[in-house]
Amino acid sequence: MIYLACDHRGFQLKEVIKKSLIERGIEVEDMGAFAYDPQDDYTDFAAAASIKVAENPSEHKGIFLCGSGQGMDIVANKFRGIRAALCWDTDEARKSRNDDDANVLVLAADESDEMKTRGIVTVWLETPFSGEERHARRVKEISDIEGKNFK
Repeated sequence: MIYLACDHRGFQLKEVIKKSLIERGIEVEDMGAFAYDPQDDYTDFAAAASIKVAENPSEHKGIFLCGSGQGMDIVANKFRGIRAALCWDTDEARKSRNDDDANVLVLAADESDEMKTRGIVTVWLETPFSGEERHARRVKEISDIEGKNFK
C-alpha cells in the first residue's frame, strides 16, 4: 500500500502520481489534500499519512509532496518507523531505497515537473533495499535511536 499526502503546492503533481500508480495496478490511499486550497497546512496531511505508514513500516510506503519537500520530510520523520527521504533526482531516489530502506519518498513540487517526478517515483518504487551489512546495521541504528527518543 502506498499512502499519498500533499498540500496545495503539491496537489497537481500528487494527482498525476496517483493516476500513474493506479494505472500500474498499485494500491493507493490518498490522505489529502483532496482539493486545491491555498490555506491548507502540509502538517495535517503528512501526519495522517505518516500514521498509516507507521502502522506497518516494513510493508507500507508513502509519497509526500509539498512546495519545498522540507516540511513534509520533517513531519514524516517525527514518527517511529518512518525513514523519509527528500529526493530531487533519480540517483537520490535509488540511494534512499538501496542504502537507507526509505519508506517515504518526499518530493519538492516547486522544483519538479511531471516527467521528472514520474522518473523519480519509478526508480524509488523499483529499487529494493540492498540489505548489505553496513546498510542494515545503519537502519538498525536508526531504529535504536527511535527507541530511545520516542517513548
